[in-house]
Amino acid sequence: MLVQKYKDMLSGKSVIRQLSEFASARGRQIGYENVFDYSLGNPSVPVPRDFTDGMIELLSTRESGELHGYSPSLGIDSVREAVAASLEKRFGLPYRKEHIFMASGAAGALAHAFRLVAQAGEEILTFAPFFPEYHPYVDLTGAVLKVVPADTESFQINFEGLEEMLTEKTAAVLINTPNNPSGVVYSADTLEGLARLLRERSQQYGHDIYLISDEPYREIVFEGVEAPFVSAFYENTIMCYSFSKSLSLPGERIGYVAVNPYCRDGKDMAAMCGQISRGIGHNCPPSIIQLAVARVLEQTADLGVYETNMKLLYRELTGLGFTCVKPGGTFYIFPKALEEDAKIFCQKALEYDLVLVPGDTFGAPGYFRMAYCIDTEKVERSLGALRRFVKEQYG
Repeated sequence: MLVQKYKDMLSGKSVIRQLSEFASARGRQIGYENVFDYSLGNPSVPVPRDFTDGMIELLSTRESGELHGYSPSLGIDSVREAVAASLEKRFGLPYRKEHIFMASGAAGALAHAFRLVAQAGEEILTFAPFFPEYHPYVDLTGAVLKVVPADTESFQINFEGLEEMLTEKTAAVLINTPNNPSGVVYSADTLEGLARLLRERSQQYGHDIYLISDEPYREIVFEGVEAPFVSAFYENTIMCYSFSKSLSLPGERIGYVAVNPYCRDGKDMAAMCGQISRGIGHNCPPSIIQLAVARVLEQTADLGVYETNMKLLYRELTGLGFTCVKPGGTFYIFPKALEEDAKIFCQKALEYDLVLVPGDTFGAPGYFRMAYCIDTEKVERSLGALRRFVKEQYG
C-alpha cells in the first residue's frame, strides 16, 4: 500500500514551483523574454571562471576514481580541512575538520541538523516570513515546526512571540539570515538578544536549545549592511551552508554542516551526521564537486547585479505606494500587497505577465515575494508592466 501522507502531499505542491511552471508555459506562448517571472530563486549570474577552470583541470589531471568514486561518508578529508580553515580565517572560530560534514546543499545540511537535535514530538521554532519547505523538512522527521509570527515593521525577530512559544519541548530554533523571502539581515542586536534568551531558557529547562542557522545567502549582502556571523553569538549553533547562491551552483547540490567548535558534544556531531545519512540516504555529495569548490571557497560569482536589481525594484515599488522593508541582501524583496488577499493580488498580476508569489505560504499573508535573480534589462522592462498593473487595478 502506498504511504498516504506522501500521496496527500500531491495536492499541496509548492506554490513557487507551480508559478514557475506557469511562467514557462506562458513563455512558450508569447516568448519567455516577455514573461516577467519573479517566481523562482534560481541564480542568474555565471559561476566564477576559476571554478570552471578548476573543473577542467581536475578532469584533465586526476584519476577517474578520485573524481567519480564515492567520497568518505563525512566528505573528502582535504575538503573538510579546507572549509574549516577558511571559516577560521574569515570568522575567527577554531573550526577543524571534525566540525564539518559535507552535504548535498543546504537542504541536505538541514536534513541532518534537524535529526541531530530533535526527536519525534519535539518542536523546532522558526520565524515568519520563512522558506515554505521548512515544513516538510521538519515535519517529516517526526518533529514539529512551529512558526513565530512576523514582526512586519522590520522583519527582525519577534521576541515577544518567541518568548511565548519557547517551551520545554523546544529542541531548536531555526533562523535564516539573510532571509528568504524578506531579504532582511538579522542585526547584531537581534542575534545577541536571541543568544541571551536561548541560554536563559536552556538553563531553565535543563537541556540545550540549539540554534540552526540556514545560510545559503550569507555572501549576498548589500553595500552598507553589516551581516554578523551567527555562530559567533551562540555556542550551540549548527550552521547549514550551501554554495548554490554564492557560486551560482544550485544544480550541483553542494554545501556543508559546520558545528560551532564550542558546541556541547560538538566533536561528535559531524560524525553523527554520517550515521544519520545511513537512514536517509542523503550522503556522499559528488566527489568532483567537493574538490572543485574547495579551490574557490573564498570567491563568489559576480553578485552585484542583485543589488542593482533590488535598487530598481525598491525605488519603483515604494514610488507606486507599496509598503516594503528594504532588503539588506539575498535576491528577494517582500512588499505588502495593495489589497488584503495577496493571492488575489498575484492572480491579477498574471494578467500583466507579472509572476509574483503570494506570501501566505511564507507565513505572512498580505505580502508577496519577488525573486529578482533575472537580467537587469528584464527588470527594467518589467517596471512598465508593474505601473500598468497598479494603475489599472488600483487607480
